[in-house]
Amino acid sequence: MSYQFAERVRIVEVGPRDGLQNEAHTVSVKDRVALIERLAMAGLSSIEAGSFVSPRWVPQMAGTAEVFARLQRRSGTSYTVLVPNRQGFEAAVAAGVREVAVFTSASESFAQRNTNCSITKSLARFEPVCDAASAAGMRVRGYVSCVLGCPYEGAVAVAAVVEVATRLAALGCYEVSLGDTIGIGTPGKAQAMLTAVAGSMPMEQLAVHFHDTCGQALANVLACLEAGVSVVDSAVSGLGGCPYAVGASGNLATEDLVYMLNGLGIESGVDIDGVVEAGTFISGVLGRLPGSKLALARRVDARIGLVR
Repeated sequence: MSYQFAERVRIVEVGPRDGLQNEAHTVSVKDRVALIERLAMAGLSSIEAGSFVSPRWVPQMAGTAEVFARLQRRSGTSYTVLVPNRQGFEAAVAAGVREVAVFTSASESFAQRNTNCSITKSLARFEPVCDAASAAGMRVRGYVSCVLGCPYEGAVAVAAVVEVATRLAALGCYEVSLGDTIGIGTPGKAQAMLTAVAGSMPMEQLAVHFHDTCGQALANVLACLEAGVSVVDSAVSGLGGCPYAVGASGNLATEDLVYMLNGLGIESGVDIDGVVEAGTFISGVLGRLPGSKLALARRVDARIGLVR
């Protein structure tokens, strides 16, 4: 059976935010800036650079305003920050951010643990954010977590994923990322979920975001590419996990994704050597911090030998 893949896939690099927020210790502003700039130089045109969530809840993202003050922004690259509410949005605007992201869940239990409110209330918080962003000419990206399972509820109904994704789009999110937060999805379920959501909104408005807890992330991406998706989230060196989902491992590694896309003949505009170099850099930084969740140089040395 043959499939018509997209000719080009846009990779959304989430390592500097979704990846580093799960580390036991805060990476310095200097090193976060250096990582982001390396990723941009590697050709990644969409990078999550931080968040304006309260440091009380996510201390690893403290200093995001300083990151933006120091960052040498590359032309053609979008630097996104996560915001939980209007207050976070105003902080992002003050820092010179031009694109923000909002987040909720397809699971009520996870929404309560992660945002301390129901799904409906979380969406209500985003309405003034989306309105203000539209008035300022800024773009808003939406995230839906737990699309293939929840650590508290187990299975999540596909209908719930469809409803939340379409509501985010109705608020004004130009793109909605569907996240397998605990990494339990398999290719058939991932493809069926994506196809169901695409039945209610354009596929071009959707992205996929897989964690690799059960080693299924690349297989899930391939299944979703077969279904027509053309935007994929990943994190350099497989950084990440989830503070609210004990046992969930890191994100799909950007190096692995680029390697697969290259093998399929799909353009991404990303230089794999540059991503490997960025991975080597951040692995070294994290290796010097006590309690790092990242296995030092996660197969980076092997990749260097393979891809050059």
